[in-house]
Amino acid sequence: MNKYPIHKSEAEWKKQLTEEEYRVLREKGTERPFTGQYNVHFEEGTYKCMACNVSLFESGSKFDSGCGWPSFDESIEGSVEYIKDTSHGMIRTEILCANCGSHLGHVFNDGPTQTGQRYCVNSISIDFEKS
Repeated sequence: MNKYPIHKSEAEWKKQLTEEEYRVLREKGTERPFTGQYNVHFEEGTYKCMACNVSLFESGSKFDSGCGWPSFDESIEGSVEYIKDTSHGMIRTEILCANCGSHLGHVFNDGPTQTGQRYCVNSISIDFEKS
């Protein structure tokens, strides 16, 4: 049973997404740092889930953390699900699209802004809509 509003079989996701999008979004992969198109992207607009097009982050929450992936200090309310991740010998908080369950990245409590948050997001898991 799928708990997300958008439900597709893995075969449907494989048909919709590129091989690399599928690896990151559906298999919880990570793109190499400093390679994503939105790492140093600072136009006005909204970042959306690549898989289902729901709005996730506003451009005003984006900052350059120097970590090699797009970083945001907050998500749009209700758009992100938080899951404890103990893979790779670490304890982290994984972030998923709350609409389709796709993997976005992780959130850390080391952000430099008032929120104290750093949402570290794979560029390949998001798309951008200019204002």
